[in-house]
Amino acid sequence: MLFVRRGYLLLLTGILIGFMAFSLIATLYSGIRPQASTEGMPTEIEFEFLYTSEKQGWIEEVTPRFEAWFKQIFGITVHVRLVVTGTHDTVNRILDGSERPTVWSPAASIWIPYLNTKWRAITGNNYDIAVDWTPLVLSPIVLAGWGSFIEQRQVTGFMDLYELAKEGVDFKYGHPDPLLSNGGTMTVLLEFAEAAGKKPEDLTVEDLKNETVIQIVRTIESKAIYYGKSTGFFGAWAAENGPDAIQFFGIYENVIIDNSLKALKKWNDPLVAIYPKKGTLMADHPFVILNATWVDHWQRFAAGQYLFFLLKPDIQDLAQKHGFRPAISSVPLDRSLFNPSNGVQYEINVPILKPLKGEVMEAIFTAWVKVRNTGI
Repeated sequence: MLFVRRGYLLLLTGILIGFMAFSLIATLYSGIRPQASTEGMPTEIEFEFLYTSEKQGWIEEVTPRFEAWFKQIFGITVHVRLVVTGTHDTVNRILDGSERPTVWSPAASIWIPYLNTKWRAITGNNYDIAVDWTPLVLSPIVLAGWGSFIEQRQVTGFMDLYELAKEGVDFKYGHPDPLLSNGGTMTVLLEFAEAAGKKPEDLTVEDLKNETVIQIVRTIESKAIYYGKSTGFFGAWAAENGPDAIQFFGIYENVIIDNSLKALKKWNDPLVAIYPKKGTLMADHPFVILNATWVDHWQRFAAGQYLFFLLKPDIQDLAQKHGFRPAISSVPLDRSLFNPSNGVQYEINVPILKPLKGEVMEAIFTAWVKVRNTGI
């Protein structure tokens, strides 16, 4: 009996220490004051994880493991309610109140300033809803193309596509619609950044209204033959239909890994990732515990443990099987996946660019209407 009580006390102490430590971290980084619990230790915790489809396979694989791990460690049943949709839609759902997640994970941290800007404007609140975040997994945006065409035309970035189009070279281009897909947003953002000769973080609303910049991006987009909803579609479609169907498209690196060898086997020409020489944006899949009134301290605690679990080396290693680079530097990159035979590079030797301001992101969507190929 004494042993049972002692074990229970150790368990309770561990929970409280973990809770206090996480609450302290949350307080330091998000400015939220932890509230004292009046209901005691719960027997069950449920929270919503609103995230994006790119990492759905990995998240669905590891979340049941987390729930079992949490029960074993803390003796509390936890249920993570997974809600998956596109990045832009996650923002809209938070803003219109149709979802009240504890944790939000867009495909890239470029959306965090945008959400905060919209949150303040729509709700009238004078605080940010997304304060602190941690990358879960990494996948850079690349310009995909066929190996033979890339070698022939020496394409190294989006401005090379502009030069080809200006010279009258016939090629077909595509990327997801930026109003529907993070991959599309990041691709178009890189087009504008190269056209303006700036890094994304330095872009201004005025840059996106500049007629020279608009004309450059419009010229690139004039070669577009399709705007889809996902980057995965373009990789699979290109591998299935071959070099005559499309020559270049903006996608995530992991889509190349999934389709390069398929293309080589069918068309004797691999799909290859071009890492834009001016730099690229990283889809870093940030894990954001929201600074929201609907998130209680036990949900915050469980979400913190979920983050800890997702960053464990063995769980990060599983993400590589889904084509993601680990966010933890101590986890070695799998050379059997990340190598030129799969159309990608082991090391990314171009600058990783920082996100833009929230108001500039809004201007990207406005500018998109002016540059898109209206004929498709």
